[in-house]
Amino acid sequence: MTGLRVLSYNIHSLRDDTRALASVVRAVAPDVAIIQEAPRRFRWRQKCADLARSFDMVVGGGGLPALGNLILTSLRVRARDTWSVQFPLTPGRHMRGAAFVRCVVGRTPFLAAGSHLSTDANERPGQATLLKKYLDEADEPVVFGGDLNENSGGAAWRTLADGLVRRVPRATTCRSSSISPSTERMPEAARLPRRRGAGQTAPARKRILPRASRCSGETTR
Repeated sequence: MTGLRVLSYNIHSLRDDTRALASVVRAVAPDVAIIQEAPRRFRWRQKCADLARSFDMVVGGGGLPALGNLILTSLRVRARDTWSVQFPLTPGRHMRGAAFVRCVVGRTPFLAAGSHLSTDANERPGQATLLKKYLDEADEPVVFGGDLNENSGGAAWRTLADGLVRRVPRATTCRSSSISPSTERMPEAARLPRRRGAGQTAPARKRILPRASRCSGETTR
């Protein structure tokens, strides 16, 4: 079994205390950090690299092409491929998107994905439907972290959570999905199955980690 620690964090365009931010992330020591509101404008590449360095991590993908969604990895995780998508623009609203990084930890491949949905309740469901389509197209286990701008009662949340169950308890093997509203803490220890063996059930197809401000978690699809 290969363990994976994941952090999803909205850093509010670095408007807060950046030293405190770096201290929190380094204390968690995630293998994958899925960031919302990362640098996306002038000198965004350098700013994303500096952010990753302050976390003792490296840039996996995202940034401007993903409209501020950024995926960082530890040196333990190898990033093999990355791409970004942009959701259709609603006039008068901010354009939103998502970042995807195909990774390997140990011998286990997985897809890390992150997104930040609209603050407009009428716009979010369409974005969630597109995002769900992209996640469902993945062949490997999926780790998703995002700021959905709503709780578990929202339409976008329900779309993304379709077919998932509640978060796994601490220190258990993941064979089902993980989902928590932004006010709840993430599970702190779950594992990626390296391969299916005798007596081991197949993992569920997807795991979702909506926003977990200053909270850590470990999960897989």
